[in-house]
Amino acid sequence: MNAEFFDAIEDLEREKGIPKEYMLERIHQALLAAFRKDNPEAADRVVIDIDEDEKKIEMYVLKTVVEEVKNPAVELTLEQARKKTNSKNINIGDTVREDVETKKFGRIAAQAAKQVIIQGIREAERGIIYEQFTSKEHEILTGVVSRIDPKTGSVYIKIQSSSEFTEAVLLPSERVKTEVLREGEHIKVYVVEVRKSSRGPQVIISRTHPGLVKRLFELEVPEIFDGTVEIKSIAREAGSRTKIAVWSNDSEVDPIGACVGPRGSRVAAIVEELKGEKIDIVKYSENPEEYVAAALAPAEVYSVSMLEDGKSCRVIVADNQLSLAIGKEGQNARLAARLTGYKIDIRPASEFMDETRIKLS
Repeated sequence: MNAEFFDAIEDLEREKGIPKEYMLERIHQALLAAFRKDNPEAADRVVIDIDEDEKKIEMYVLKTVVEEVKNPAVELTLEQARKKTNSKNINIGDTVREDVETKKFGRIAAQAAKQVIIQGIREAERGIIYEQFTSKEHEILTGVVSRIDPKTGSVYIKIQSSSEFTEAVLLPSERVKTEVLREGEHIKVYVVEVRKSSRGPQVIISRTHPGLVKRLFELEVPEIFDGTVEIKSIAREAGSRTKIAVWSNDSEVDPIGACVGPRGSRVAAIVEELKGEKIDIVKYSENPEEYVAAALAPAEVYSVSMLEDGKSCRVIVADNQLSLAIGKEGQNARLAARLTGYKIDIRPASEFMDETRIKLS
């Protein structure tokens, strides 16, 4: 237990970020475990003294001086005590320190000590990784596809936060069905959550989460990043279409124009990252009628009427706009409803006019 040993602990702190105090505590536990393996009867009488300043570790057993030794593990005679301490001032009942030489530990005891230290390093590394990635929850990280499980469809992605690496699993439920991923490919993922598990930190990532779209807009649009433009709501069907409602806190800044960018460059970069997913950018309004009408873009809306329950509305569109307002398999209307939070009943203008004529007659 010399200076080189302490230097190695300091190297661990510098290279892996494992605190020196933590490792010294684990070494203390390892030495205790090793001693107790070989000396169970003296387990409660052993003392370990770690001196960081002198870079020295001492280990000794406290033995009681007795007239007749019944338990050699914790007792010794007066003659033995005086010889060991080289002092005649020792008397019956006194306590004497007897040094323990760690090199005399048995093979099993030494292996136990080694395992305690190794486990300590692993736990410390897991703790550091957990802290690093917890700070990245709800953020985007760029990872590298390391392997794809052909049976389950799970994708294993190596991600990094600061100097720490870990492997995260992109589950089939979090994958975009239309995306084809390849080993070695760089890909952006959204960190949904970081959990602790017996095998270490578990980073939950997604490519389908609406948060991915939100963070991509924050990366591409400076006005969103600095707070001039706000994202009020997002509705997404990953791989197919997303609707995003934006609002400007500056009357001179067009929120839609800011998101689209010069010649559509900003939104085009996001669409490319999302492998061609369509994005509708609409202007948020505190007026429900205006908001719903905007959310149904690209369809043109005649009118929006809020119903008595306050949670539903009736929308009138031109007959030739009906299919566009509803969208393929109802997608446009479905996304608009999720974006605004209102149930939307879409009617063609001809049907509305027919109802009016019946009432008049």
